[in-house]
Amino acid sequence: MAQGRERDEAHNVAIGSSLSVRWVQGFPKQNVHFVNDSTICYPCGNFVIFLNIETKKKTVLQCMNGIVGVVATNVPYEVVAFSDRRLRPLIYIYNFPGLTRRTKLKGDVLLDYTLLSFSYCGTYLASYSSLPEFELALWNWELGVILCKKSQPGTDVNQMTFNPMNWHQLCLSSPSALTVWTIERSNQEHYLKAKSVKLPVEDGSFFNETDVIFPQSLPKDPIYGPVLPVSAIAGLVGEEAETFRPKDDLYTSLHPTMHCWTPTSDLYVGCEEGHLLVISGENFKATVLNKMEDEPPRVGRNLISPVTMAYQKGGVLASGIDGFVYSFLIKDTNYKVEDFLEVEGPVEHLMFSPSYRMLLIQTDKGSIYIYTFGEEPTFEKVLEACDGKFQATDFITPGNEYFMTLTQSGEVCVWGIDDGVCVSRICLNMPATVLACSPSSLSAAVGTQDGFVHFLDVQDVESPQAIHKAFLSKSPVQHLLYDQRGIYLLVGTSEGYIFVINAKPSSLFQILGFIEVGKDILQISTVSLLEIDMVKVMVLSPLPGTGRSRLEILTLPKRLPQVSASFADQRGRLRDEFVPKSVYEIEHTLSSAVLSFRSNQIYGFCNQVPYICSYLLPEKEHSGICILKPYQKVQSKQYGPGMLSLSPHGLWLITIAKCGFLCIRDIQTLETFARCRSHSPQGHGIQLVRISVDGQNILVNGRDDGTLVNLRWRQVGGNLTNEILEHSQQLLTSLRNTMNEENDYLSITRRDSLDSGSEAEHANMKSSSSQEELVHVDNMEEIPWIEQKSQEAIKKEVKLFSNKRTEIKRGIKALVKTVLDMMKENKAVDNIAKLEQQEFGLDLEELERLHDESEEEVAKIRKDIEMQNLAKRYLAELIKEECWNSMAVKGRALKCFHIPYVVENFPMKERTDEELKELKRVVQQKNIEAECLKLQKEIVEAQSGITLVKKHNEEEDEEEEDKTVKDSNLPNYLLGSLSTDFRVHTSLLSSQLELHSREEKINQIILLKDIIYKVKTAFNNEFDAAYKQKEIEIARIKERNVRIHEIILDLDLQESVWQPEFEDCEKPERTLVVENAEIRTLKHVTAWQKAKTELLVIPQGSNLRRQALMDMMGGVLEVKKEDILRMVIPQPAFMAKPETLWSEEERKKFKEYEKKVKELNEERDKYRKSLEAEMKKLQNAIQESTQSFDEHLKRLFEKRVKAEMVVNQEELKINNLVFSLLLDEEISSREAFLNNYLTRKQEEKSQTAEAIRKAREDLDVYKEHYDNLVAEDKVLDRSFKKEFSEIPSYQVDILYKLFKRRPRIHKQKVHSDTNSLVPFGERPGSGKLNKDAFTQLMKAMDDLDNINNMPEGLDPSVWDHFCRTRRTKVENEQKVKQKAAGLMEMAAFLRRRTDDDEKITRRQSEIPAEFDNSNPP
Repeated sequence: MAQGRERDEAHNVAIGSSLSVRWVQGFPKQNVHFVNDSTICYPCGNFVIFLNIETKKKTVLQCMNGIVGVVATNVPYEVVAFSDRRLRPLIYIYNFPGLTRRTKLKGDVLLDYTLLSFSYCGTYLASYSSLPEFELALWNWELGVILCKKSQPGTDVNQMTFNPMNWHQLCLSSPSALTVWTIERSNQEHYLKAKSVKLPVEDGSFFNETDVIFPQSLPKDPIYGPVLPVSAIAGLVGEEAETFRPKDDLYTSLHPTMHCWTPTSDLYVGCEEGHLLVISGENFKATVLNKMEDEPPRVGRNLISPVTMAYQKGGVLASGIDGFVYSFLIKDTNYKVEDFLEVEGPVEHLMFSPSYRMLLIQTDKGSIYIYTFGEEPTFEKVLEACDGKFQATDFITPGNEYFMTLTQSGEVCVWGIDDGVCVSRICLNMPATVLACSPSSLSAAVGTQDGFVHFLDVQDVESPQAIHKAFLSKSPVQHLLYDQRGIYLLVGTSEGYIFVINAKPSSLFQILGFIEVGKDILQISTVSLLEIDMVKVMVLSPLPGTGRSRLEILTLPKRLPQVSASFADQRGRLRDEFVPKSVYEIEHTLSSAVLSFRSNQIYGFCNQVPYICSYLLPEKEHSGICILKPYQKVQSKQYGPGMLSLSPHGLWLITIAKCGFLCIRDIQTLETFARCRSHSPQGHGIQLVRISVDGQNILVNGRDDGTLVNLRWRQVGGNLTNEILEHSQQLLTSLRNTMNEENDYLSITRRDSLDSGSEAEHANMKSSSSQEELVHVDNMEEIPWIEQKSQEAIKKEVKLFSNKRTEIKRGIKALVKTVLDMMKENKAVDNIAKLEQQEFGLDLEELERLHDESEEEVAKIRKDIEMQNLAKRYLAELIKEECWNSMAVKGRALKCFHIPYVVENFPMKERTDEELKELKRVVQQKNIEAECLKLQKEIVEAQSGITLVKKHNEEEDEEEEDKTVKDSNLPNYLLGSLSTDFRVHTSLLSSQLELHSREEKINQIILLKDIIYKVKTAFNNEFDAAYKQKEIEIARIKERNVRIHEIILDLDLQESVWQPEFEDCEKPERTLVVENAEIRTLKHVTAWQKAKTELLVIPQGSNLRRQALMDMMGGVLEVKKEDILRMVIPQPAFMAKPETLWSEEERKKFKEYEKKVKELNEERDKYRKSLEAEMKKLQNAIQESTQSFDEHLKRLFEKRVKAEMVVNQEELKINNLVFSLLLDEEISSREAFLNNYLTRKQEEKSQTAEAIRKAREDLDVYKEHYDNLVAEDKVLDRSFKKEFSEIPSYQVDILYKLFKRRPRIHKQKVHSDTNSLVPFGERPGSGKLNKDAFTQLMKAMDDLDNINNMPEGLDPSVWDHFCRTRRTKVENEQKVKQKAAGLMEMAAFLRRRTDDDEKITRRQSEIPAEFDNSNPP
């Protein structure tokens, strides 16, 4: 009860607790700015950090509305401006060094400001916003009003600077353009005028552009009409026509990267391509400077493009990406590059101090160097940035002096808590993830992406050393946590393993074992109290796909390091019976969870809803999974995924989230008693928070803004402070002996390492104030601990079961021998009994797998080939459909038999229904017009009424008919068309000189197309008839060639028969059919197709009778006349004997034989002559018929030429009409554009006229005020003697001389060396300088008004009156000077408006001439 009352009292006191920012650690990501000669500033997260160069002291200005956007400084007024990044951002103006808000600027920007720039003189601030406005605005930051603004849609600007010598000029550069804006002022009105600089092309040359609106160089064509601009041809009539250029006329210009002003108001521009440009301040023309190279370029030192530039006398300083600062010495149009300075990394920004005594150099990592000019130049590192953003941070025990940070690259830094100054750093040279400091020793652990845990000795904070490393697994280390008493180090990996390591250095950080939990561990929390001998560990992990979270609570006994061998199995896994584990599930997802110290409660941060819940753990032990229900639920008022952590004494619950707020709550009521916003949601909020043991220091690290914030208690309740201080004293007291022992061991280890130089166990670290690198000695590939344990377990198992393994190996060898014997026997058997090779495979599953893989591969290849074939067939089908199937008349040719003439027909598509409908409409309209004309003519004739006139008219009609008949005898080409030769009438066509309207030309085109169609159709009909005739002729020739071939065989002549055939061009459809002879590869025939073919083959029996007939009489039963040439009379048998042995009978037979032979020879000669005559006749017939066809085809060829002439003639008419229509459209577009352009110019003219009228009125009013002031000044001068008429005249003369006297204002002398360094000198036109000069004048007037300067004998009252009068006169003179300057400015403004009006008038005067050019007579 007493403890409860104390907690209630503490809660009541804690309501007034609050946190404040002690210091902020971060490094610049944007350009650094000078506030004055000794102070620089840069944005970092929610803060603007001011750094004194001399004292290195930092001052912090916090933006209360979120992350800081862009920053700008004004040195003369010593103010800093910055914007916030939120919806509808604001611009804040703060004084320095007071850091009080001067004003707040609110514009119409929706998302973000990208650039801010102060003018060098005056109270002007320029701002530029990005998407969606792209707006340039000019502010009077003292009054907090926008003077003028202008939008540039789609233009992203990367640099914006005022002209140091003229605040009226402002330069904006983007990667593709450079624009100089002129600020014009008339009294209190301000206007922005843009002038784009024409940049050279990429090679440095200039492209001569022509006037797009009124081109003067276009040729004039007297035949085809006017040559119009490209915009008119494209049909553009709006504002886009003024800038339109075809693709071929576009060129790539240089890409500006950086620019700087000169004292002569010129601009130096560095380009991405490596060129250096100078822009003239008078006409804004660009000139490419020539680079003079005395020496060959050094290797690796080639300056490609300046990243940043700063002007100095005689040239510029520039830097690239090679880590060097170069000096460009510029003379006329040449420049020379010299090395100026070498920096450790790529330079991102250069800037001179206001006095030009120092050069600020900023690297890409955020380090800042200062180069001081003088007799002995100095180069000093003002700010050394860490290598990347902070990944983790933790306090070095006890947490009131130092803390450590870790970057992603493995750089570990030790910092002082009081001032946030880096004490030392060490680089592990490997990607790191987490960091934790041991509560029981001055050591720390670092987890890496490769699965290592490095242990560091931090006894000497100025020289930390790496003393040990453990390779746990190959998966990244995601969590690293010491329990509250520093007994164990828990390491969580991405695979779901938690390694338990002895945290004492004296144990050489022994790995005790690992526990397997769920993957993707979200958080590990521990409870290790002084009064209990165990450590409770709770692990939170998600359950993917279920919308739940899992909690696993482990209990590690304190004596685990002494008996770790028995608590873990051979593979290093801790046994469940010795390390009990309880599993719980939450029915909703949690992003974080912690275990309460003194009550069985769990606190969780809900992931989907902004609630913090507490869950009661069941008192009874359970088996399996236990579902936990929320016991207490409090709305967190923090959005985004959050994290929970407990204070060291367990009574504060610290919550962080994406919103950037840190809340400290009471553990019992969950009510917030302290709240601080250190980060913003634009930087994704807070990544982690660490609180020291005594609770007095809180470190908050941002997730993406790279900012580390140290918070301290501004006010806190006494009981709360006492509780945590008491707990910290108890904890440190209980750990004192352990810490002393472990620290002594670390000291001995460090001493031994330094003495012996051993690098086997511990890595030797070379430390310095700037950077320390870890030297890796052992380059051999290491094996993770978990794999080592697994291998050791496997070796033990192998040793244990070695006999069994030997027995199995023997059996396998015997089985292999048996299979080999069976394979040998298989080779010797017959084919019918022989087994396949794969049947001897013992691994049937592997055989089946290989077979399936081969089948899949074959199926895949077959599928790919099928798809390729399908694509080819589809393409072929498209081509066939377009070029063949869609043709109503297929294109084909016809060749002559003997002469090289080829006649082609006209391929034609079928006319569509729309074309026929349109043709019908035009024909009907023409017929109606003809009928109307005929009726009108009849009406005129009927009105005459006189018979004689009728007769006279009839006679005239007859004469006209005769003339018409005579005229009809004229050649067709003189009548305008040759289509009448193809019986195509042209009566519906209009005369080409009578076509005026667009509709008439379109109708004429339709009729001409119809004529072309009819001409082609007429010729194609004749072509088809000739084609059929050739088919008939070829058929006749084939018939005759059959007989000729027979005669040649009969006569046994060695002649060839001429057989004409159609070629592919005559029968093009043959190309669409693939013949079997064209296929060179064999067709694939399956087994069943082979069997089917064999079954269909029918064996044919022998026909003995037919064979005998063929052998005896050649297959005929009677001798034909054609066979007489082959007939042979057989010789008698006795002729084989000598003639002397013949008998009389034989001699008679021989005479009969000779007679028959003679008769047969005579018959043969007759028949042979008849056959030769018949063959000659057939050949002559073929020759005559083919020659006749060739003559016909020759005439058809001439007609084809004539038809083509007709078609070309009509197509020429169509092309002329189409060109006329296009020219009409272009002229219409040009006229519409000129009308729109004239309208815009008239609007501009009215605007300029209104501006002139308003400027003249303002000038007249202003001049009237000026004249009144001048008159008042003269009145004061003239009425002087009247006012002092009561005093003697000699005193009046003395007073008048004093009245005319003015004090001399001594200008502040500038040191000669400063004057020689500053290239811009005194900058005129500053309102602040004018006010300071007037103040000095009034102070000088006080000296003149001194009573000591009063003439002798003058009454003091008169002197006072005189002083007041003189002061009035001086003030009036100052007003006259200011009015005169304003009058000159307004007169110049009026003159510029008048010039603009004259330009518009001249432009308007060019428009009528352009109308005349586009409409020729």
